[in-house]
Amino acid sequence: MDHGLRPRQREFFIGFTKGEMERMDKLVRESGEAVLAKEFCQNLAKSFNRSAGRAGKPIVKWIQVQNWFQERMQELPNILKDLQGVCPSTKAPKSKEKPKAHSKAEEKIPESELEFEARSSKDGAWYDVDMFLCHRVASAGETEVRVRFVGFGAEEDEWVNVKKGVRERSVPLENSECSSLKVGDHVLCLLEKRDQAIYYDAHIIEIHRRMHDIRGCRCLFFIRYNHDNSEEKVRLRRLCRRPIR
Repeated sequence: MDHGLRPRQREFFIGFTKGEMERMDKLVRESGEAVLAKEFCQNLAKSFNRSAGRAGKPIVKWIQVQNWFQERMQELPNILKDLQGVCPSTKAPKSKEKPKAHSKAEEKIPESELEFEARSSKDGAWYDVDMFLCHRVASAGETEVRVRFVGFGAEEDEWVNVKKGVRERSVPLENSECSSLKVGDHVLCLLEKRDQAIYYDAHIIEIHRRMHDIRGCRCLFFIRYNHDNSEEKVRLRRLCRRPIR
């Protein structure tokens, strides 16, 4: 996967990707008018902005998400009626087709409700996992999984060491969580380059607290990236925290 290693022309992007629209369409059908809530749209916009599929593209604003939902619901006037009596968590029935055989060395992985991220061996950055295809035991005795990244095709699939390169998906920070961050905390930071934006592990080395305003958190966080020890001053919107269990 040549993330950041091959030259890429900068593309001017307007609107949502195909995958984002498919996800939003599914949410409309499952949740109806609940998708119009500001907090819901804000969280979804943050999820889109963290996706590897949006690397190098303009960020999505929550109001754009809300407008899309409103237009979609107008296009589908009967969608709310179809929702009556349907549980939002209802899943499609599993296929009755006989599964393909897998060797013991590469066994298929069962589906999980959790979301994960994996570190690419090509650039050391973390990308959202679309699916785990299969797993195997490497010659060193460690388990590896075949990963498909969100926004990338099969040609970009990678074998990733489970212990070193797979973990539960990091969580975008809300403005209200600013005060919980402290020097030394491990975070996932969006490294913005001219042609793309990708996530790397980092830790906070200094914090400049500022009064929040209508735009949200205005504090400045000085972080040091773990992969090359470079330092940068960033806003909260570029940081994600590790899940708390």
